[in-house]
Amino acid sequence: MSDERFEDGWRVDERCTNCDVARQLAPGLIGEVDGRSVVLRQPRGETEIRQLHAAAHACPTRSIRPPVGRLDAALDPFPMALDDTVYLCGHNSTHTAGANSYLLRRPDGTAMMVDTPRWSTSLAARYEALGPVTDVLLTHRDHAAHGRRYADRLGARLWIHEGDLDAAPDADRVLRGTDPVEIAEGVLAFPFPGHTRGSVLFLADERYCFSGDSFYWSRTTADIEVADSVTWYSISELAASLARTADRLHFEWLLPGHGDRRRLPADDMAERLRRLTARTRELRPRPVDFTAVRW
Repeated sequence: MSDERFEDGWRVDERCTNCDVARQLAPGLIGEVDGRSVVLRQPRGETEIRQLHAAAHACPTRSIRPPVGRLDAALDPFPMALDDTVYLCGHNSTHTAGANSYLLRRPDGTAMMVDTPRWSTSLAARYEALGPVTDVLLTHRDHAAHGRRYADRLGARLWIHEGDLDAAPDADRVLRGTDPVEIAEGVLAFPFPGHTRGSVLFLADERYCFSGDSFYWSRTTADIEVADSVTWYSISELAASLARTADRLHFEWLLPGHGDRRRLPADDMAERLRRLTARTRELRPRPVDFTAVRW
């Protein structure tokens, strides 16, 4: 199947890097064919048009193209509320391999940014409009590209783990070791070496798990998975991190950098993490292969 037959409709151009972002936001409308995203069918009704606009405004390479003209800025939904506490930033960046980023609102009216969207002053003002941003939390080195600029513009503290400190050497707060640390009321940092040496999970309110690239929800397997084919540091260390941490993680929302999001009852998430821990223990190192990720 190809999107060339939709010459007069929505389409995906040749810049697509198969990052999966558009497929998360417009399921059923955009799918993966031969290692890239394509438009599977044209939208039917206002809801589906808005889904395609969300996908287009998030796409890091701006590969999702409308039928005519430019994207309608009035249909940019970002930051997009996932519930009353967490917002998806959208506007993913090529400098973070198209990673998702989030705003976590706190009870006092402030917010924390987890990883970062692409940089622009207008976007920073848009995110700040939700409330003063006190902290920019980097889950690992791959998502550090815009951290300093956002932290400086927003007057926020920049956080990273010592294992990835060379990616943000001017960070304001440095996490160390492997013990969990409460970094704000209701917000815990769990060092989680594996994907990179300095990977970190951020757990908020025993409800939200910002997992970076340590694990994600796979639509293919309908389960939590690790991206063992894209593990830069050590799959055995990732297995050890899961074994050390899984029983201490209680959450409903899985919010990764790459891969899909999912909300399930906390007991269900806990059981899936236990099974993931057992599966990951059996994995062995393999060459990096982005095409092998089971989105």
